[in-house]
Amino acid sequence: MTTDAAKAAARAGATQVEQAVRDVLDPEIPVLSLDDLGIVRDVEVDEVAGCVDVVLTPTYSGCPATEVIAGDVAAAIRAQGYEPRVSMRLSPPWTTDWMTKRGRERLAEFGIAPPGRVETGRVEGLTLSVRRVRCPRCGSADTEEISRFGSTPCKALRRCLACREPFDEFKPL
Repeated sequence: MTTDAAKAAARAGATQVEQAVRDVLDPEIPVLSLDDLGIVRDVEVDEVAGCVDVVLTPTYSGCPATEVIAGDVAAAIRAQGYEPRVSMRLSPPWTTDWMTKRGRERLAEFGIAPPGRVETGRVEGLTLSVRRVRCPRCGSADTEEISRFGSTPCKALRRCLACREPFDEFKPL
């Protein structure tokens, strides 16, 4: 194999491994991939050593799914024939701004309100923040928070006042 052909094959293999990592599903919300969440910070494939270094930033520093995600990433790398080295980076902290448009759409299709913008205003020296959360079922913005924490720390439990259905909201950070 020529040097150029070997380099092209190595690049193709690295791309395939990186895509396998990015395609790993979130164990708590299995309609989202790690790519959808935007938690993959770096993937480096070392063809010579036969290993892959992956750096992830968890959605929350205490996220209970972090170890499961790291294990799933390691399994995806092993399935590609490489030895995994997975590490976590907490700084800068993850933000919902890193989520992809596709990830937000998938959340809504799954019945979870995707994170939105926080509207901030000032009233007599106070800063007020109001979140307008649309119901993923009927689209109404007439919703209320029932509990700040839902089935996972990254979600809140809400209720739509128009269709009366409860739903999860992926909290903005």
